[in-house]
Amino acid sequence: MAAALKNDLLAIYGALSAAFGHRHWWPAETPFETMIGAILTQNVSWTNAAQAIRNLENAGMLDPNLLAAADAGEIARLIVPSRFYNQKAGRIREFARVYAAEFQADPAVMAAVETGTLRERLLAIKGLGKETVDSILLYACGKPVFVVDAYTRRIFSRYGLIPDDAPYDRMQRLFTENLAPDVELFNDYHAQIVYLGNTICRKSPLCDRCPIRVLGGALRCAGARA
Repeated sequence: MAAALKNDLLAIYGALSAAFGHRHWWPAETPFETMIGAILTQNVSWTNAAQAIRNLENAGMLDPNLLAAADAGEIARLIVPSRFYNQKAGRIREFARVYAAEFQADPAVMAAVETGTLRERLLAIKGLGKETVDSILLYACGKPVFVVDAYTRRIFSRYGLIPDDAPYDRMQRLFTENLAPDVELFNDYHAQIVYLGNTICRKSPLCDRCPIRVLGGALRCAGARA
């Protein structure tokens, strides 16, 4: 069963990669930009988050020490495009304070911490949930942590691989228990899922365009069930 599930998961990734090409995600120039982007993209499109990042950069504020010392209102004014900007400003400032004080504002120092320990520390920062923290771990720290989201639930529940009400940890285990801990694979696989969910496997899906449907075998899509 485990071998069959592993084969299915790899076949799905292969079909998505062949259809969409490598997604080259996360689009950022520095690990710290990736970290801030993971916070800014909560509950908003990447386009909006990217604009907020550019605002911070243009204001000379995309710096952990400056953000740690900044007034939350000053940060909020710069990240308005990201929505929920007052909440996110507080989260960014607190994250920057922890990053500067505990990790010397150095991504290598952060990445050197054992994965489980680092994950728990970041989850303790108010407002940072599992998806945000795991995005930081995978995309900024190069940790083999699989990021899952609402698109993962929608797509993989339609194929009967997880329940349509599966919690975050249950979705994550589908991948971590059946795939080797490969940073590059986890990186692009999650990006492929997001792209499929954005473009084809929507709430009202465009099933005739889905690359996974051509796989056949045990993979059968329930369409717009979820």
